[in-house]
Amino acid sequence: MNESLISQRTLGVTFTNDSAVVRVWAPLAEAVSLRICHQDLVIPLQNDGAYWQTTTSQLKPGDTYTFILNNTTERPDPASLSQPESVHGPSQAVDTAQFVWTDSTWNNLPLESYLLYELHTGTFTPEGTFAGIEAKLDYFVELGINAIEIMPVAQFPGTRNWGYDGVCPYAVQNSYGGAAGLQRLVDACHRKGLAVVLDVVYNHMGPEGNYFADYGPYFTNKHRTPWGDALNFDDNYSDSVRRYFLENVLMWFRDFHIDALRLDAVHAIHDESELHILREIKQYVDQFMQETGRQYYLIIESDQNETRFIQPIASDGYGMDAQWNDEFHHALRVTAGGERSGYYADYDGIRHLAKSYRDAYVYDGTYMPRRAKIVGKPTGSHPGQQFVVFSQNHDQIGNRMLGERPSQLVSFSMQKLMAGAVMSSPYLPMLFMGEEWGELNPFLYFVSHSDPELIEAVRQGRKKEFAAFQTSVEAPDPQAAQTFERSRLRWERLTQEPHQTLFRYYQTLLSLRKKSPLRHPNRESVAVVMDDARQTLTLIRHHPNDAPIVCLMNFSSKPESFRVPISIKPWQKLLDSADPQWLGPLAAPMEVAGDAPVIVQAESILIYTNG
Repeated sequence: MNESLISQRTLGVTFTNDSAVVRVWAPLAEAVSLRICHQDLVIPLQNDGAYWQTTTSQLKPGDTYTFILNNTTERPDPASLSQPESVHGPSQAVDTAQFVWTDSTWNNLPLESYLLYELHTGTFTPEGTFAGIEAKLDYFVELGINAIEIMPVAQFPGTRNWGYDGVCPYAVQNSYGGAAGLQRLVDACHRKGLAVVLDVVYNHMGPEGNYFADYGPYFTNKHRTPWGDALNFDDNYSDSVRRYFLENVLMWFRDFHIDALRLDAVHAIHDESELHILREIKQYVDQFMQETGRQYYLIIESDQNETRFIQPIASDGYGMDAQWNDEFHHALRVTAGGERSGYYADYDGIRHLAKSYRDAYVYDGTYMPRRAKIVGKPTGSHPGQQFVVFSQNHDQIGNRMLGERPSQLVSFSMQKLMAGAVMSSPYLPMLFMGEEWGELNPFLYFVSHSDPELIEAVRQGRKKEFAAFQTSVEAPDPQAAQTFERSRLRWERLTQEPHQTLFRYYQTLLSLRKKSPLRHPNRESVAVVMDDARQTLTLIRHHPNDAPIVCLMNFSSKPESFRVPISIKPWQKLLDSADPQWLGPLAAPMEVAGDAPVIVQAESILIYTNG
């Protein structure tokens, strides 16, 4: 382990005393110079092997600069912290130590208590900035979540993008507020008791403004990904590529006080090294935590249902703390009446939802028809806090041709039931922005590229993706500003019905999740009974030293009779989504005797406790 990486960033431009230390990896270059733009001053860099570097008092925070490779090719810094003139322009020197933090008393929340809220900075508020998010922090507290998860902020082309086309992993998107804007937001979140999760992309780079190959072998044709050659984590020259991403991880924790990272699609990270890059990342983060005494988390997205990712390092795993569980979402959406085409074809509704409540993965060493192979491994003793579940997220909405949210696809009653199904699970719950009031605007796929050929390729790619649907409706143009504008949240709906009532319902659900035995994401004491014919599911949760809870879910279109578990004391009602206060048809009894029947209204959830 390289201890020097822990305490400070070494790549790009860093500041010490009155000087700038400049360092760039260009192993195949014969000459590298630093150009300070406003002075038009060119300073040759010295080669210490693979890296080129210099120390100069000429470069100050705020100055723009570029690197000149082999005296001919001028490029932005691959470890730039700021790109004020987009991905093609010069980099800007940033001293992250200039920010004055006020969060010294902040302690990260225990992972098992995380209540997550995913958002996209550009469409979350009318401003589309970090400052816009900061103005909504009291709203998050009022809602009841305690962790916001921000979609990628690495600099991308233009001002409209989901963030997964970033090409400057160290640079915070300038149109969002840049590095200082992100630092201010995180500091403010911590003052409000909110943790911050940042989505990062280590499986590919975007296509526009991707100048990495000019510097060195950041990519390898040893592996292929959906985006082309894989990032080079295991081929010749890979040590410096690995260092590049290790430093990036540590930067977010050390210099931006981020509490957790969500690593995008790690199944697309190819690494056959003896020490997998994810495992090495975890080792560095563990060392950083040991030296700082602070807690940080690594959360992954993976579609492999492979427990190796979340297995502790001591058990030969990669040590990731948690992962998104898309399979819970897929089973829930099919159970709620969603389509059974595409990847949903592998999910058998309520039977698979019951399995996901018990086992997290639906496919855990079983045959998946769509992939025509055995998929996954049993989750065994992995605790519930290692799985993040949801009824919607950016992918599951935005990857639909028209970007429809569940609020546009299912009834108001079913929205409440789906929310209850997520909150009552033995896993970590996550909302997607606007879900809590039933936002009706779609969340579409949007970009703002400047290359005409790339723009057309993206357009045609979206059309081809949805050609099989045989619809007369055109896929929205990803490049059009209107596509982005249609994806913005409409905050005024919070004052309208039924959105206002749904918001209050979510507040109640989140409060119940925090204050009742549901707050324990434990899988050991979960019992599930489902009836496929009646489309009903009973979930029993019990934690030592806490009262048992029974969650009665009716996914059918008519009232159904359930029977609560045998008990000496009567069962007390905690939540009833069919109650008229939630615009439902009829409230259930406040108290039910043990082993007694109770009617659960159509498309509703009823929760009782026996405390």
